[in-house]
Amino acid sequence: MKHEVEGLRELRQIAGKAQAEIASALNIKQPSVSQIERQTDMYLSTLRSYVEAVGGELELTVKLPQRPALRIHQLGDAGAPPQITTRRPGTRAKMGGRRGR
Repeated sequence: MKHEVEGLRELRQIAGKAQAEIASALNIKQPSVSQIERQTDMYLSTLRSYVEAVGGELELTVKLPQRPALRIHQLGDAGAPPQITTRRPGTRAKMGGRRGR
């Protein structure tokens, strides 16, 4: 039994699915499935949806030095969009509202 695949195309083939079946499950057109299979960088949500469409379940595992592997069950706060805040050194964070009011 094979424990590694080279990419999403091979994963789909091992699952015995056609691109048209994946497209139907994802509610997209077949050329979009082909594009997903060729991508080298994608959102985890896209990868998860694709894996579920082939009948699998995506698991994320982190391997840290000198520690057992850790499985990540959830990224971010459940149901909340990710919050990314960046600011230049020496500037204050905006507190909302208008200045001078």
